[in-house]
Amino acid sequence: MSNRRFEVFEYRQVLARMRQGDSDRDIAGAHLMGRGKLKTVRQVALAHGWLDPGRPLPDDAELAGIFGRDPKVPRSRISTLEPFRDLVRGWFNADVQGTTIHNALRRNHGYTGSYSAVRRMLLNLKSERGVRATTILEFAPADAVQVDFGAGPVLTHESGIALKTWIFVMTLAWSRHQYAEIVRDQTVETWLACHRRAFEWLGGCPSRVIIDNAKCAITKACMYSPEVQRKHLALAMVETTFA
Repeated sequence: MSNRRFEVFEYRQVLARMRQGDSDRDIAGAHLMGRGKLKTVRQVALAHGWLDPGRPLPDDAELAGIFGRDPKVPRSRISTLEPFRDLVRGWFNADVQGTTIHNALRRNHGYTGSYSAVRRMLLNLKSERGVRATTILEFAPADAVQVDFGAGPVLTHESGIALKTWIFVMTLAWSRHQYAEIVRDQTVETWLACHRRAFEWLGGCPSRVIIDNAKCAITKACMYSPEVQRKHLALAMVETTFA
């Protein structure tokens, strides 16, 4: 192995790129690792089944135990966010911004680390996700908004009870401007109230609302003709003009 300092993050990036089918030449071209070292990593990854997309990537301790000089990962090289990885992953999958995640961790979980650690973990999670197949959607200004619930932070009540939350997010499809609100439940009443407050904050409503099959709005999912919850349909029939 190279004498270059061992970095767990680099190995995770390399494994993620190997999973998505990148060749050693392409990975070396990105200056992540030399071709000789990549050959060794690929052999080890194949032997351990790490290139199977259906299996999770190895954790930092396992990577360090195999590739590092010391099987124990030095504390300075373990992310201070490791205890919150699953929580951060949930926010990352809900497209919550890094600065918002950092503030929530500091405020609600006593995290004392820097935003740079959050940014590095988000990059790490992005590399694990790999390349997604995407379709470009085009919208005119005020044409549509996209709405959904995402996982929110766990808040602690003054009695010490942990309270689960969700984040209602409404995104203007053209400008990507967002309205977000933390709520305690996903009931129809909360869903509709969030819409009303979002429209008031935005100054009007668009021509259409695109829903990602939230149960409080869609009673039967279908690609072409989903069944819309009655109260949500009634709200949609209220005529307002987008400012």
